[in-house]
Amino acid sequence: MDILRFITAGNVDDGKSTLIGRMLYDTKQIYLDQLEAIESSGRVNEDGDIDLSLLTDGLKAEREQGITIDVAYKYFNTDKRKFIIADAPGHIQYTRNMVTGASNSNLAIILVDARKGVQEQTRRHSIISSLLGIPHLVICINKMDLVGYDEAIYKEIVADYTRFAGKLNAKAISFIPVSALKGDNIVDGSDAMPWYTGPSLLQHLEEVPVSADFNLETARFPVQYVIRPLTAEYHDYRGYAGKVISGTYRKGDKISVLPSGQHSVIKSVEIAGAELEEAFAPMSVVVQLEDELDISRGDVIVKQENQPEPVQEFEALVCWMHNKPLKPGARLLLRHNAAEVRSVVKEIQYKVDVNTLDHLEDIDQVQLNDICRVLIRTASPLLLDTYDQNRSNGGFILVEETSFATVGAGMVAELAD
Repeated sequence: MDILRFITAGNVDDGKSTLIGRMLYDTKQIYLDQLEAIESSGRVNEDGDIDLSLLTDGLKAEREQGITIDVAYKYFNTDKRKFIIADAPGHIQYTRNMVTGASNSNLAIILVDARKGVQEQTRRHSIISSLLGIPHLVICINKMDLVGYDEAIYKEIVADYTRFAGKLNAKAISFIPVSALKGDNIVDGSDAMPWYTGPSLLQHLEEVPVSADFNLETARFPVQYVIRPLTAEYHDYRGYAGKVISGTYRKGDKISVLPSGQHSVIKSVEIAGAELEEAFAPMSVVVQLEDELDISRGDVIVKQENQPEPVQEFEALVCWMHNKPLKPGARLLLRHNAAEVRSVVKEIQYKVDVNTLDHLEDIDQVQLNDICRVLIRTASPLLLDTYDQNRSNGGFILVEETSFATVGAGMVAELAD
């Protein structure tokens, strides 16, 4: 059974938390003690039903204000698929939280209030989803019950969003009219909207193809841990544990270990002590090699016929996540998979207007939640792919050297020659 990771986003009060709560409630994924806690809270909707948004608004400040601040992760499954949900905040000041939740998502649900139509945050979250390479967008036009389930209003919003979506890089965009409050088209279809003949939201999530979203051509296996039991039973055992972030690995594959350039052949690929015929993204496995090589955390096992070139200078899109502005010359730690190196931001090339995708040049600094393109140089080589070619190997984070706070999330745009 495969896994779909998706994020919900949109403007404040568009009903993101209620939509997720409704989906969990209608699929019977709520524990009894959770339901009792919600009922005892005393918060109800205007029609007297319990407030399902409380299922995802986990912080005290969120429950008090009735808004989402942090990214809330929820898990559920159906007979067809497992799901990991990231419920992202809608406020502009929490855009960095939305970026965090979107970085590992296969699909984004963008909610639009049927009464208000496409808003600035609708465009902002759609553009961020596009910049982060999320291939599938689902535009849920919510609160249809408050506009009398009017088909004309739905069509007007679809047309408005479609005009804007020409700027986006999404592979597929779908539209679904829903009422998260009433449950229309969330899990089951809606008798109130007979004019809509497409799938419900859950049906769409169960059927959207995601296996093609993984890069299965470019093999990258960053070593997380070297396993040496040194017991009587496993005295000579040497395994390399990690996650296959892209590509496939099989017994007999000729591999190279970078950055050292050593060569060997895969002796076995294992998971939980059992040998596999094949490992592919995003599986976590243990690889054994025919030769005893000097390999440590941060090294990358790749196929000999498809090796990345080590680089120390590259251009990247960065979402800045710190109150202190980013300026040229900033020295930061850069973490890429299991590797960590010192780096310097040599220049800020432009800032992205996240409402229009225009490039704002002659920028001497960027502020919290800004997205910019920068030139970065590292103290030692990294094994990178560009984000559009290999999303799993093209992302990184920037960390302040003294406080170790994460201050930026980056996507490699272009490698230096």
